[in-house]
Amino acid sequence: MTGKYPVITLCGSTRFKDEFMEAQKRLTLEGNIVISVGLFGHSGDQEVWENMDEGTLTKTKEMLDDMHKRKIDMADGIFVINVGGYIGDSTRSEIEYAREHGKKIEYLEPVKE
Repeated sequence: MTGKYPVITLCGSTRFKDEFMEAQKRLTLEGNIVISVGLFGHSGDQEVWENMDEGTLTKTKEMLDDMHKRKIDMADGIFVINVGGYIGDSTRSEIEYAREHGKKIEYLEPVKE
């Protein structure tokens, strides 16, 4: 390491909350600065979405997707939480974005590309 800690942004479906938390701990202890998701929309943060109308929901999801791309911009690489090989559309677009911007891409589980 050149005197700094690598920055890694976690990507993946928010339904894998436990795996996100586990990866965050492990990668931090390995000497990385870890940027994670702001909330777990698919597992545990339902109250965020409950009272939103469709238009607000769409805008909020677009904002969160854009924020995650900014988190990728700040990172040296991404770590994909692909439990059981699952990679959804949002995560797929984040991987593509990271690839286009020359970021290092690592996966929790091996992938067939």
